[in-house]
Amino acid sequence: MAPLTWRHHTLLQALLTRGPLSERQFHDVFAAVSGKKPATHQQLFNDTLLKINKDLAYLQFELRACINQYDGMVYYGIVNNTADEESKLGTKYSVPQIAFYKGLLEAILHETGNDGSITSIDALNVRLDNQVIIVDGSQDSQSRLPTSIKNFSFSQKEKTLNELIQDRWLSNTSTGKIGLGTRSFLDLRSWFRSNDIPSCVVCNEACIKASGCPNEGCNVRIHEYCLRKKFSQRKASRACPGCGTEWPRQDGEADGDDNVNEPGEDEAPSANRSSKKRRKRVKAELVEENNNAGPSTAVLRRTLRSAKAEAVEAAQEASSAGASQATRASKRRKK
Repeated sequence: MAPLTWRHHTLLQALLTRGPLSERQFHDVFAAVSGKKPATHQQLFNDTLLKINKDLAYLQFELRACINQYDGMVYYGIVNNTADEESKLGTKYSVPQIAFYKGLLEAILHETGNDGSITSIDALNVRLDNQVIIVDGSQDSQSRLPTSIKNFSFSQKEKTLNELIQDRWLSNTSTGKIGLGTRSFLDLRSWFRSNDIPSCVVCNEACIKASGCPNEGCNVRIHEYCLRKKFSQRKASRACPGCGTEWPRQDGEADGDDNVNEPGEDEAPSANRSSKKRRKRVKAELVEENNNAGPSTAVLRRTLRSAKAEAVEAAQEASSAGASQATRASKRRKK
């Protein structure tokens, strides 16, 4: 098997140093190091990820994509597929902090409103003793809890909650509540399945934030973004896949006009300039990260040469676009 190239290493370095990246951010990094956009070179993009995952498999790691169920956006990140006790020792969190996170996870998953979130007050009132297993199940088990668990104070909970949000295990939702973070969606996929968390009937992923069928006797649940996709067509049937009940239209749901957000002809140059600026910014950040990480001089030269070539290409395209716009304006005046 051929070794990973500097391009593969750069993609991995971006995910490891920055944490999970949104689909647009990750695509910008890929375009910066390969010179190809994933939208127009999908096969190259897929082959690159497959190559990376074949090598990561030896270390029990995986480059994975997930959907954040609160905003419907796709994110990419590196996850550890090993769940043994040795790998757990690598976490920066203490035993009571991990127990607190488990309690928060349980509270969020069992929230009855299908909202997938709890209030800050409910989060801080989560009990830790339910997350500790006492081998000898005697009546005096409460008194034999670890001291660190019994003495875990309210202020320590508040500090841990902020750390979990900062590390993206948890998140602040748009409604001001506490929900799961991107890293939880990435790392806990198999855990959700093994703990019988209800799945979406459209994408078969666990339903953390989802809409339930209006028929109370039906257990069907569908993610909000899956609903929009399933009922995107104006004449599409809105019947529940389980019981056939008419599914109500969501607030802000489009009426089937797929071209509402399509950019006009005059907006295209602006969008192109914005995309080029993002790619240049990503290149600059990658060069800085490579300098800090101490890459080889040859790799850095290749990155800089690619950046210069793209800058020249962008300037030529801008000049050509300006000339074309001037010609069209001249023709309009003559008419």
